[in-house]
Amino acid sequence: MDVSRRRFLGGRAPLPAPFRPPWSVSEPLFLDRCSRCDDCVKACPTGLLQRGEGGRPVADFMLAACTFCGDCSRACPSGAITPVDAAGSARPWSFGIAIGEGCLAHQNVECRVCGELCDPAAIRFRPRLGGVPVPEVDDAACTGCGACIAPCPVVAIQRVAPPTALEGP
Repeated sequence: MDVSRRRFLGGRAPLPAPFRPPWSVSEPLFLDRCSRCDDCVKACPTGLLQRGEGGRPVADFMLAACTFCGDCSRACPSGAITPVDAAGSARPWSFGIAIGEGCLAHQNVECRVCGELCDPAAIRFRPRLGGVPVPEVDDAACTGCGACIAPCPVVAIQRVAPPTALEGP
């Protein structure tokens, strides 16, 4: 029996890493350093950080957005979250957002809730002939706060890998 073929047919793809607090170190290092103390969860003023599977913190954008206050990084005694002062100008999240075809505007229904909640104005609405304006994301302006994710009435906004232009050298 060819074991490699069996593994291919019966194996499961690895699940993506859970979404961690802002300024978290890489996932393997995070798993090694995080002591599951919940200090960052308790320090989060918006309730974005929750105790996830395995007792480690996860960011749940269906509950709240991030204000980038840095309280979680200052509360972390283990170094799993880089202190905000040490992070300097580093992006807190390594993701962007994408607005899918399920968006109400793509169904010709007026909805601008995501743009209204976007403080940095990273979501703009492009007019189109014969229809309602369609949202577009300015990846350079998006901070990754997640304020647009939960309020979307059709859950059309998803986190995606950052565009290569934002990753830097």
